[in-house]
Amino acid sequence: MKMTFRWFGEADDSVTLEQIRQIPACTGLMGVISTYAAGEVWERDAIHSYVEGVRKFGLEVEVIESVNVHEDIKLGLPSRDAYIENYRQTIRNLSSHGVKAIVYNFMPVFDWLRTDLAHPVGDGSNALYYDDKDLEGLTPLMLVKQVEAGSNGFTLPGWEPERLSELEEVLEKYKKIDKEKLLEHYKYFLEGIIPTCEECGVKMAVHPDDPAWPVFGIPRLAHSKEDFDKIIGLVDSPANGLCLCTGSLGSNPANDLPSIIRHFGMKGRIVCAHVRNVKHLGDKRFRESSHLSSDGDLDMYEIMKALFESGFDGWIRPDHGRMLWGERARPGYGLYDRALGIAYLNGLLEAIKKQAKQRFRRILLSSIS
Repeated sequence: MKMTFRWFGEADDSVTLEQIRQIPACTGLMGVISTYAAGEVWERDAIHSYVEGVRKFGLEVEVIESVNVHEDIKLGLPSRDAYIENYRQTIRNLSSHGVKAIVYNFMPVFDWLRTDLAHPVGDGSNALYYDDKDLEGLTPLMLVKQVEAGSNGFTLPGWEPERLSELEEVLEKYKKIDKEKLLEHYKYFLEGIIPTCEECGVKMAVHPDDPAWPVFGIPRLAHSKEDFDKIIGLVDSPANGLCLCTGSLGSNPANDLPSIIRHFGMKGRIVCAHVRNVKHLGDKRFRESSHLSSDGDLDMYEIMKALFESGFDGWIRPDHGRMLWGERARPGYGLYDRALGIAYLNGLLEAIKKQAKQRFRRILLSSIS
């Protein structure tokens, strides 16, 4: 397992590489180049500049996030073939600079959804929060403006202005798309890019829906064990994998995370893991918490144990964090709480590894005696 940190680039992040490299056992980034709109080719020069800038600080860039899928691909429009070809070229360009995995999603319109970006936790910190009831009476456009107002001046991943500039028009098109049709379009996309991934040695890691249910009546495909079984079955290749996000899947208490991890881990389909905790506050109502198990409703020990015991050896990062100690940053992506999260996950992993060694020694000694 390699511990990593999400970073948006020198011009678009409150956190610096100098700070990240001081986090114990943090080997690199799940990087983001936020200058490209969905559907555009990520050019080699920009990738080279980003990767080399990170390497100067002794950090790796083996994973890239948010290579966004154009809405025309999800909608199955005639223009999708050109956008899929652009995606193939981006895969080739990233691969040529040492990238081994790409985290993406196939969520229509909204990559993730929260109704409050700075919900008071009660200890002076604040966190991302969602309440399905808060969407009542809100149009998608009203929600976009609400999110923009709470973004602390940063562009939020999945809420880029160019993606949402034609929001009403795009939502109208989705009225003709149901879950089955969206799945067909997803299969077409994967059939287009996975051969390129296999040629380049790159694995795709689809991120779960966040939260783990449909919103605004728009279909969603990736928020349960059954959904992910369907997705990896669309194109049966090791390059068609998952980004196991505990907070996204864990927003629905019905998802048994350790069981899901073992199921897909044993199949070798978990490429990356985003690990965070959530506190359930009612039906389709939750807030994000510190990584500590007792601060939320997810058992982080069992989650890390399941990753270890299923043989997961990919990339992991703390996902989202509270805003604490007066920090002003992109909501969910400050330094302090995510650094605390890495320290906590490292501690759990060290204990789990040592326990496994002790069990092995006991078994070995008993067999000898």
